[in-house]
Amino acid sequence: MTQRLHIVGGGMAGSEAAWQAAQRGIDVVIHEMRPKVETFAHQTGNLGEMVCSNSFRSDDHEQNAVGLLHWEMRQAGGLIMSSADAHRLPAGGALAVDREPFAETVTARLRALPNVQVSGEEITELPDQGHWIFATGPLTSATLAQAIAQETGADALAFFDAIAPIVYFDSIDMSQAWMQSRYDKGETEEERTAYLNCPMTRDQYEAFIDALLAADKTEFREGETAGYFDGCLPIEVMADRGRETLRHGPMKPVGLTNPHQPDVKPHAVVQLRRDNALGTLYNIVGFQTKMKYGAQTDVFRMIPGMGDARFARLGGIHRNTFLNSPTLLDGQMRLRSRPNIRFAGQITGVEGYVESAAMGLLAGRMATAEIQGQTLTTPPNTTATGALITHISGGAEAKTFQPMNVNFGLFPPVDGLRGGRRGRKDRYKAYTDRAKTDWLAWLTQSQLDAA
Repeated sequence: MTQRLHIVGGGMAGSEAAWQAAQRGIDVVIHEMRPKVETFAHQTGNLGEMVCSNSFRSDDHEQNAVGLLHWEMRQAGGLIMSSADAHRLPAGGALAVDREPFAETVTARLRALPNVQVSGEEITELPDQGHWIFATGPLTSATLAQAIAQETGADALAFFDAIAPIVYFDSIDMSQAWMQSRYDKGETEEERTAYLNCPMTRDQYEAFIDALLAADKTEFREGETAGYFDGCLPIEVMADRGRETLRHGPMKPVGLTNPHQPDVKPHAVVQLRRDNALGTLYNIVGFQTKMKYGAQTDVFRMIPGMGDARFARLGGIHRNTFLNSPTLLDGQMRLRSRPNIRFAGQITGVEGYVESAAMGLLAGRMATAEIQGQTLTTPPNTTATGALITHISGGAEAKTFQPMNVNFGLFPPVDGLRGGRRGRKDRYKAYTDRAKTDWLAWLTQSQLDAA
């Protein structure tokens, strides 16, 4: 009789873990507390709901580590990547997704499987028996987070994460804004015009920074000591680090020409990325914020072209929980003190939709192998997936462990290549070529071991 696999959390990691296990004949129960129990950021009860952004970042699998991770997950038959590809939006070289139909597809495909059950009960304790994967993500409920902290003997680790506002396209003044991807990147006209751009003069930029720094902001509770994840800093935190920081970050004007004033170079540019297939909603790129709602509308309407902007969703900030995985998890993603429990996704200390889903893919396959009386070897650390699992299961320094996106710094060096900036393109290509060979070999061997 096939043993059942319980997965707590129906986000990116939980959905991918369930798909991988179910495809291999395992009976799966997904425990997803939404919509019965709500979170700060989620709006529906769908599985795989995207909250912070609608972008999976770069899809370049030859020069970019996250693009390589996309490639690896596609080769492994990943649900998250196939659903993302089915609802892809133009975004230059990035993979942006129409978030609502994406989540609907993930939900429908999982619910259609006869060996997958979705339960709406909230899990508040760590079970002693059975096979479990906890993929509750950064918004783990307070009760469960407390149970995890009690089991691990340490206070729950955390950082603050923020989400950016979404604007209705028809409220933007296109006599001031224009459509263009940076450096006209993209193979088609649709890709080359994937971003909406709002230019600023020096005076407008300086006034915007002043308003940003003076705006009312969300204050944290007394004693709250969590820091920020550097890859998702609120814009006002960036601005506080220096008045030019935003102009060299999300508001950089390079690679863009304003067709309304082609001879005038903007001092800064705010970019918006399409958020749905209809093109009715746009996400302000890099504008995560902790400003209070009233302040957001006042400050963001200072942006040229957004004077009458209407917001489908305002930004916000929330506390994310993660484990000190190098101390607590083994190489099979199991909790050392309770090996019947695995963890996957952002709670393990990876950051990003794709990284979370990749850890779900791996946890689902590892749990499947264990249920079937086998052991799945860890992918080599020369692959993107293997580099991530190596990092969180012992490659990182436990004392300074922080959430991490996939990057080539996690990969072992390639012998025989010169260092420095001049060799970067060749070096990255060497990383991805080696990773693809090793990933395909690992997939083949995994299939042979399971036969």
